[in-house]
Amino acid sequence: MWMNMREEAVKIFEDARSEGRGFLLEHEAKRLCSLYGLPVTKIFLATSEEEAVKAAGMIGFPVVLKIVSPQVLHKSDVGGVIVDVRDEAGVREGYRRIVKNVAERVPGAEVRGILVQEMAPRSTEVIVGSSRDPTFGQTIMFGLGGIFVEILKDVSFRLVPITRRDAEEMIREIRSYKILEGARGMPKADQEAIIEILLGTSRMLMDCPEIKELDMNPILVYERGAKIVDARVIMD
Repeated sequence: MWMNMREEAVKIFEDARSEGRGFLLEHEAKRLCSLYGLPVTKIFLATSEEEAVKAAGMIGFPVVLKIVSPQVLHKSDVGGVIVDVRDEAGVREGYRRIVKNVAERVPGAEVRGILVQEMAPRSTEVIVGSSRDPTFGQTIMFGLGGIFVEILKDVSFRLVPITRRDAEEMIREIRSYKILEGARGMPKADQEAIIEILLGTSRMLMDCPEIKELDMNPILVYERGAKIVDARVIMD
């Protein structure tokens, strides 16, 4: 089973390299994460309006639409993301609008299609990331996600591989830990789900030396379970 998982991971990286890319497209990054049991949102790559409508119906409304293009890394900056799409008409209009926005703002960009994604309900946001330190090697990071990671810089680090105890300590080390505990009436976050994500990410990082940087942000954590909304992988 490990070999099949590793072989599929290698193929994802090789496909990107064959196109001269040093990063994975979002659906590739999420496929990689799912191989290691990480709970990504449901996604479907649609190459036409009809496929997008069909995908939205299978996933269930509301959905998020995102551009898929090797020339577009920051999708929101070019009008390549539309959230809270609630019906077929919205999918069709959104598909056309995203393609038009990208054509105008990134002339010549190759549009591979539109990613139709489950719109996960809002909840506590956390981040799990990684970067390779030139001295110590691969690290793993945890903290509050969304805009908080940049504003508060409240994160914890470990070298991989990590143990369950490491994961538990990483969660408790952040200054905002009380938020995860349900401070001031906020819902308690499922810390066991976070631990499993940290351990799965550690396994993925150990198996995949191709990963130079990893950013899963936001991860929405509920009272039961979690969903990885966005995933970015930069290759070595």
